[in-house]
Amino acid sequence: MRRWLPALVAVLLLLPTAARAQERSLQEMLLRSKPAAAIVVAEVAGEVKLRCAGVDKTIAPTPYRESGTGFFLSPRGWLVTNGHVVFVAHEPPRRWLATHLIEKAFRADCLPDVLARRGLAPGARPEVEESLVREAVAATPADLVKLDPKVWVILQNGVRFEARIAKYSAPGSGVAMSGRDLALLRVEAADMPTLPLGDSSALKIGDRVSIVGFPGVVMTHELINPATRVQASVTHGAISGFQQSRANQPVIQTDASAEAGSSGGPVLDARGRVVGVMTFVTQGEGGAVQGFNFVIPSAALRDFLSGTTVALDETSRFNAAWHAGLADFFAGSYSRAARSLTEANRLAPELPDVMRITQENAARMKTQPWLPWGEVGAMLVVVAFAGYAFVLWRRWQRNRFRISPFEVARLLEGTEPPAILDAREATAYERSPVRIPRSLRVTSKDLGDGGKHPDIDRARLVVAYCT
Repeated sequence: MRRWLPALVAVLLLLPTAARAQERSLQEMLLRSKPAAAIVVAEVAGEVKLRCAGVDKTIAPTPYRESGTGFFLSPRGWLVTNGHVVFVAHEPPRRWLATHLIEKAFRADCLPDVLARRGLAPGARPEVEESLVREAVAATPADLVKLDPKVWVILQNGVRFEARIAKYSAPGSGVAMSGRDLALLRVEAADMPTLPLGDSSALKIGDRVSIVGFPGVVMTHELINPATRVQASVTHGAISGFQQSRANQPVIQTDASAEAGSSGGPVLDARGRVVGVMTFVTQGEGGAVQGFNFVIPSAALRDFLSGTTVALDETSRFNAAWHAGLADFFAGSYSRAARSLTEANRLAPELPDVMRITQENAARMKTQPWLPWGEVGAMLVVVAFAGYAFVLWRRWQRNRFRISPFEVARLLEGTEPPAILDAREATAYERSPVRIPRSLRVTSKDLGDGGKHPDIDRARLVVAYCT
């Protein structure tokens, strides 16, 4: 019984833990991971000097922008994305950008005036408009366009940081998948949500993965409220192949769907670890071809980060509070979860997932019983088993040296009979007619210190009969 009791108690205590671990395998993992993803925008603004209807103007057209996804690896503001996402800000194609900005500036600020002087309404003669645009682009030297490239990181709560490109690896000339299409960004921030790096070499065909990103099809969808578009989206799939790029770099093939805007997003395994970085989405004649997308392995990311000051093992205070809050929330400890969720919201205010879980936790707190009856019931069962085991143990303790009258009779008939002590209390002895043959009558005083100890060989077996 003593051997089985600890195992029984351990099983009873581990049952809720095992059930919760199974429940959180996907939902809680994704909730833990999503806040670390952010939108990365590479922007090139410019000032264009144009002559519009005989008047010289300096125009600042809408900047050229490319966007993708990034994720934090360090709470100190270190972020990873694809190299091609920030390419226009890191290595601006000056002539192409200048032409693009000149055309934008002319269409927005000059073309309406030029058409009005010719007596034309906008859209009335498209061929004339295009001819005027080409003439303006040809007449404006690209050197007169002042370019201002920047990279922005936008968190899911709308907070925007200007980022510095700390390390850059281009996708490769004419190569869609080089395996080193990476960029390391730094923003001035602290206590950022982070993701841990996993081991891509342990992946196998069929392993489930999840991609977190900001696909343009969601960010610009007419159905979606613009206030919620900044939330990260998640798609799921499996590892479907291991390939080599034309640059002889390893890439992982997955059937998880991805769209433009997801480039640079983290690819997570079942435990929420980054096993890769989403790279170029496969394109066909009709747009993105789903089911055939490619991932830069996390091993390549580790190599890319070597030589930098990024500390991958640094603890994020946001992660500590957010993860603790989620663990308590899914365990049903809503009052305790509220404290951790409040701390997470203080460190990174108004992240969508944090706000949603906080509101749901508050609603559940109102309906939560005064006592956690499930846990109370489990504890009562454990206490009952422990009490029953204690009673059995005490009984065993009292009776461990007791022998039956039959066993005494058998010993008396043997070659070395035991010494029998009749140690009953005096009252019981005097009132009882039972007298044990060949027994020695003793009292508790005789056996105590200073008593007249019975003259018995110490090597002899002793059987005592007591009340």
